[in-house]
Amino acid sequence: MEEARPENAASSFTQRLRRGVSGLRQSVHPHWERRWFRWIAIGLGGLLLAYGLFWLIFARGLPDASTLLNYEPPLPTIVRDVDGQPVHSYARERRVQLQYSDYPPLLIHAYLSAEDKTFFEHHGVDLTGLAGAVVDYATKIGSGQRARGGSTITQQVAKNLLIGDEYSPTRKVKEMILAYRMEGVLSKQQILELYLNQIFLGRNAYGVQAAARAYFDKDVADLKLHEMAYLAILPKGPANYRPESATGHARALDRRNWALGEMYKNGWITKAQRDEALAQPLGTVSSHGSSFDARAGGYYMEEVRRRLIQLFGEKAEDGPNSVYAGGLWVRSPYDPKMQDLTATALRNGLLRFDAGKGWSGPIGRVDMDRGWERELAASYIDVDYAGWRVAALIDRGSSSARIGFSDGSTGTLPAGSAQLPYRKTGGPAFAAMKPGDLIVVARNGQEWALRNIPEVSGGMVVEETHSGRVHAMQGGFDSRLSSYNRATQAMRQPGSTIKPFVYAAALDNGMTPASIIVDGPLCVYQGAGLGQKCFRNFSGGSAGPQTMRWGVEQSRNLMTVRAASQTGMDRVVRTIKAMGIGDYQPYLSFALGAGETTVERMVNAYAMLANQGRQLTPKLMDYVQDRHGKVIWPQRWRACDGCNMANWDGKPMPRFGFEGKQVMNPMTAYQVVHIAEGVIQRGTATMLADLKRPLFGKTGTTNGPTNVWFVGGSPDLVAGVYIGYDQPRSLGGWAQGGRVAAPIWKAAMAPVLETMPKTPFVAPAGIRMVTIDRRSGKRVYGVWPTDEPKPAVIWEAFKPESEPRRSIRKEEVAAQDKAAARVEAAVQRHQRTDSDFLQDQGGIY
Repeated sequence: MEEARPENAASSFTQRLRRGVSGLRQSVHPHWERRWFRWIAIGLGGLLLAYGLFWLIFARGLPDASTLLNYEPPLPTIVRDVDGQPVHSYARERRVQLQYSDYPPLLIHAYLSAEDKTFFEHHGVDLTGLAGAVVDYATKIGSGQRARGGSTITQQVAKNLLIGDEYSPTRKVKEMILAYRMEGVLSKQQILELYLNQIFLGRNAYGVQAAARAYFDKDVADLKLHEMAYLAILPKGPANYRPESATGHARALDRRNWALGEMYKNGWITKAQRDEALAQPLGTVSSHGSSFDARAGGYYMEEVRRRLIQLFGEKAEDGPNSVYAGGLWVRSPYDPKMQDLTATALRNGLLRFDAGKGWSGPIGRVDMDRGWERELAASYIDVDYAGWRVAALIDRGSSSARIGFSDGSTGTLPAGSAQLPYRKTGGPAFAAMKPGDLIVVARNGQEWALRNIPEVSGGMVVEETHSGRVHAMQGGFDSRLSSYNRATQAMRQPGSTIKPFVYAAALDNGMTPASIIVDGPLCVYQGAGLGQKCFRNFSGGSAGPQTMRWGVEQSRNLMTVRAASQTGMDRVVRTIKAMGIGDYQPYLSFALGAGETTVERMVNAYAMLANQGRQLTPKLMDYVQDRHGKVIWPQRWRACDGCNMANWDGKPMPRFGFEGKQVMNPMTAYQVVHIAEGVIQRGTATMLADLKRPLFGKTGTTNGPTNVWFVGGSPDLVAGVYIGYDQPRSLGGWAQGGRVAAPIWKAAMAPVLETMPKTPFVAPAGIRMVTIDRRSGKRVYGVWPTDEPKPAVIWEAFKPESEPRRSIRKEEVAAQDKAAARVEAAVQRHQRTDSDFLQDQGGIY
């Protein structure tokens, strides 16, 4: 019985269903006999079927129009400088987002006249225009020609933002459905705002504001009537109305005049306004593209871009705050004046060093078969220096060559203006040139003359000592010739610029600036593989026992190695790591700068010395805001409430606390800075002494010499410069940090320092300033230090209870000074440079 129940239940349901269908048939059958009933039923069924098919084919899967309420167009990232002025942008689509109220009414009427004069009357679809478009499409079937669109502005917004630009009747129907839905969700003003901000108008300009800048170098509020009419004709096809070509110019003028006529017909301008505008030329400027100078910043702005991409991503798919679509606002410490001085000083220094070495060869090549104009323009290779230009060699004769530029113009390069010897062959550069070579030239009357990009390169960074803000950065001769940033990416041996940190470790472990260190032969056991190796100073000579200060000022390698050995290299490399220079193994070679680091790291480490040992992070960005003005980086950023008040309210003034942790004893940091001031006054960088202001620093020259350095600065600014080849090789035996790098530093920083007060380095609490004999390090009583470059008695900085106890009488000072002078003169007669020593020894490994 239990097994039969399911079968009985199914049978009962089937019977009931049959009875229901039979009853419906019986009730409908009398009416079905009537013709009108059958037609109505068939019509309703057909409508339901048609609606279902229409939904399946056209409406299914369409995006939700309400998403446009929160739509945010891709916007470029804008960088502001130290004064808050916009100086650079990162954009693949030039666009400026405005509100509807920002657009002049006359400009809106121009677009309505050209695109959709019944915009404020229809509900998304203009039936009259649609009918005309259908007829035009039917007549052009099979011809290969594209029919006119007949789309309203609402339909264009739907096409551009929601469904794409596929050319088919299916897309047109979907466009109409979405347009109808959009009109139910958005106001007419909101739709127009989307349209005017989004539409592509040529010259990589998306939106009317970007186009106003690209074609007229104006904001929309400053456009004249004839300029508005020209911009209004561009949505139909910007390429058809390019003012650069004669055909495009004629088309643009004719179409612009038509738009003015339509505005008059619609009653939006007077006859006098129309006639005045018709009499005007197009008035477009040459391709402008952006209101920012693309050359501004160079390596600095490229480094900002890299760091932004690491934080937020590059494309819209990477997140809402991507660099090329997120509309970020970046406040940076970039100082245009400092950047110009830094770039000019480094370039001039590279040219000085490279002078007389001949032509280094072409900077690139283009494929002549593919068209040199297009190839050169697409290469983006350029140079911004003293009117120099990059040119392609088109053809070469016996007495001259024809060259071409990225704008399509050509010129003549006489053979006599290209006689620099080619470094690879020794013959004249003119004879080595081939069609397709990219060369650098400068104007010489009506003709052109060959110029040479230095083969040697380098980097320079300028950083504030109190906050780590980087005001200037140059990573080579020109970022458009090579994007490789030698200031942040090139890992180079710092040479003697590492020595202040070696001595800092020694000062932290019992030594003082007056400690006596023997400047003489030193032997070290380097392990079973290397055995024991003995080092000499210079040609077997030595200066004997000398003070630590003297060893730093004169950059004595053996004194540095001995101090490192006595301190312990494990302590030395810990100090170097704490200062952010590098993470090295405890080998003595690293005490002489055999490790690798970057200019940015070295400058930051010296800035921390001037900051009394407090940690700094190099900052190329102060903060980043999203498109709505909210600060999204750094994460714990806080606004300074009250900092911009017009008047003091009587409350306590805002104060900024210290940001970084203490990574070096502040007294040690000051001692190192105080010693390094002597490098400027009487050491290896005396060429900076004529600046006559408190400065500290250190030169550096590595084995070869392959790299030359100078890093140093004032209590407020530190800068560092490095020079060397990208593929390290000898710069020549004469090259030293004091001869090559220090002059570049001086050229860049002297104009900056002139605008700043002469602030002395301030000693931290606990430092004891004691008068000592400069050569012996002994304490002196009754003698006041003088301002002479090499005084017998100087002030020296000591930590508490570390100053010398033994005194020296006043009358003994002069005698000791004379004796020391005789010893120093004898040493100088037999002394060679540090680079010679390093070259002889092959480094200390």
